[in-house]
Amino acid sequence: MVRLIAFGLLPNLAQGPVIRRPLTVRLAAGLDTNAWGCRSLDRLRERHGPGPVLVSALGRQGLVLLSAEDAHRVLGETGTSFTTANKEKTAALSHFEPDGVLITAGAARGERRRFNEAALDYPAVEHRFHDAFRKAIQEEARPLLAGGTVTWKRFHAAYQRIVRRVVFGDTARDDERITELRDKLRGDGNWFMLHRKRDRLRRELFARAQRYIDLPEPGGLARAVRATQATPDIKPVAQMQHWFFAYDAAPIGAYLALGLLAGHPRQAAKARTDPAYLRAAVLESQRLWPTSLALLRDTTVETHWPGGVTLPAGTAVIFCSSYFHRDARRLSYADRFEPEAWLDGRAEADWAIAPFSRGPAECPGRNIVLFTSVTLLSELLRHDWRLSSAHRLGPGRPLPRTADHTSLRLAAGKRVGQG
Repeated sequence: MVRLIAFGLLPNLAQGPVIRRPLTVRLAAGLDTNAWGCRSLDRLRERHGPGPVLVSALGRQGLVLLSAEDAHRVLGETGTSFTTANKEKTAALSHFEPDGVLITAGAARGERRRFNEAALDYPAVEHRFHDAFRKAIQEEARPLLAGGTVTWKRFHAAYQRIVRRVVFGDTARDDERITELRDKLRGDGNWFMLHRKRDRLRRELFARAQRYIDLPEPGGLARAVRATQATPDIKPVAQMQHWFFAYDAAPIGAYLALGLLAGHPRQAAKARTDPAYLRAAVLESQRLWPTSLALLRDTTVETHWPGGVTLPAGTAVIFCSSYFHRDARRLSYADRFEPEAWLDGRAEADWAIAPFSRGPAECPGRNIVLFTSVTLLSELLRHDWRLSSAHRLGPGRPLPRTADHTSLRLAAGKRVGQG
């Protein structure tokens, strides 16, 4: 138990469950703390078998999942026996989206989920406004192509401009204040209930978002919000805040995918000419280094588990993403870059691989995020990129289980023709 808390829980909390802290991300990558956590879970499984293990930490009981079968059960039954409105998640996200669908319980969740799906065109592969989104992405890619080196700072700034344009419309491109407000409140969320609520900042954030919806001709997803019927209880601006927040994990996965392709020239050549392969490469980056470090649920009813274990409603259930995404017992490709696993259906068929969650709580913005990252990377792959910093992202040895995206640097080589 002590080992699991020290090697699994604390490093993830230190990195920031809501917004990453760059210094601790670098330290965690240097020590490869996710590998420590996975070894601790392996020891639990060896000692107790594949069934879930009940642990206690910080005055709270939690059930740690260790088998793909239990992961499938929990993710598949979200909305009936399990809720996404986990106590700890609610404490974190309520700082900036207290009415977001992810932390909504009961009947209201269904209404808000239906609104989200309608506005985001889930599960369509392309949103109705994808042409406008593509234009914005291509415009923001050009400055990155013009420079000889891409750093995380440059890439992240460009992606944030894209996110503002996609979510709120082109008029929000340079509204850095709305991003600043979101990130200040996300920083508060890193401290869960230990940080006071800053209602004034949240009101300002919501007011800025509402202004983009109220424009005579709104753009981006604000236009979809205006076109989607909603009752007052749905609180559309609160749902938009979740899109704005959740989108922020996308640049990490996209940037690491670009680093992987720079380190794997054969796969990069395929990705340049095949959008489906590039999409698979982005998903594979999210498998290797999931940006959601853990998926949390709370039980809503009494639940029964192998070995005659019965747990009361309100018990936390913990799905450790890195553990399941790199489980060598199930995955022959656990520690290598294999986009083919997404193309041939192996990864999609495995419910324990869940970069965008699974089942009734699967991220309804999944395809918009993937469209954004794939479109951006397809522009950047007009250059041949090479790693200009010491990152173990090439073939020939197992990839690390913790990655530091913040210090990754990429140098542009020759321009490459695209078919």
